[in-house]
Parts: sequence; structure tokens; C-alpha cells
Amino acid sequence: MICQECHQRPATLHFTQIINGEKMQLHICEVCAQEKGHMFPGGMNDFSIHHLLSGLLNQQGSNAVSFQQTEQEKSLHCETCGMTYPQFSKSGRFGCSDCYEAFAERLDPLFRRVHGNTRHSGKVPERSGGTIKLKKEVDQLKYELRMCIEQEEFERAAQLRDRIRELEQQIAHL
Repeated sequence: MICQECHQRPATLHFTQIINGEKMQLHICEVCAQEKGHMFPGGMNDFSIHHLLSGLLNQQGSNAVSFQQTEQEKSLHCETCGMTYPQFSKSGRFGCSDCYEAFAERLDPLFRRVHGNTRHSGKVPERSGGTIKLKKEVDQLKYELRMCIEQEEFERAAQLRDRIRELEQQIAHL
């Protein structure tokens, strides 16, 4: 893709702006971005995902947090590496893999805000996704089946049961 400003260099920066529900995309090169002031201060190399995460963590803590909560955060630490929650929120990096569990109660709201959910579902590759998509559909239908049984919607449950059997047969033949 070519830069929308100079029409000479390849566009390496892609901005999406939504104003009053109207989406506008801008694709520009680094030179034009610096000239137009679209770059982060100090250049792109000064910005990292860790700074973004750290900013989100600090923003999360700025919503009228009580003194008691900040004391809880100070005492929250990882037993394995000793990292405290304030250290993590400042750096945006974990000290070890056990930090995920140590700070789990504080991470779930962050993940919900950033991703909209706490469970990552990811994308399925087109080439090998046939079986995976079918298995996901079966899992979803089994969940719906349990809900229908709990709500005593037995006709709908029978339809779901039949559909699950069809899909499981398709999976077995792949």
C-alpha cells in the first residue's frame, strides 16, 4: 500500500479514527507521519506494548481507588519471583510465568476492557479449520443443549441433540 500523503513511499503506519460513528482510515509512511505530527514523541522506537499496558494499568487504578485497595495492591506479590503489583503496573511486564496467577484477580478486568472478554478464542486457519470449526460448533451446541434441558425446552433440546449427532458424524468422516 502506498502512502496517502506523498504517494511515493510504502505506507507503514495505519491509523483508524472513529468520530461520531464514522470510520476513517489513514495509511501513511514514517516520513509523512513525522512531518504531520502523527508519530509518538521521540519516534516509534520509544513506544512499546509494555508502555501501553502500563498506561492501561495506571488508568485502571485512577478511577477513585480507595486507600484500602492501594494497600491491597502493594501487598499483592508473586511468591515465585517476588514482583509486586505496583512494580508490574509500572513496567507492564511480568517477572515470571507465575505472575499471571498471582495477579489474576486484577488482570481479568483489564483483559475485559482491552479484549472485551477474558477468554481468548483466536482465529482458525482456513486450510486446517474445517474440523476445528465443527468441534467448536459441537461444543456450542452442547452448551445450548444443557441450557435447554435446564429450562425444560425438550423439543429444542431434541433438535440440538440431532444436530450434534450430525456434526459428530461429519467430524468422524474427516
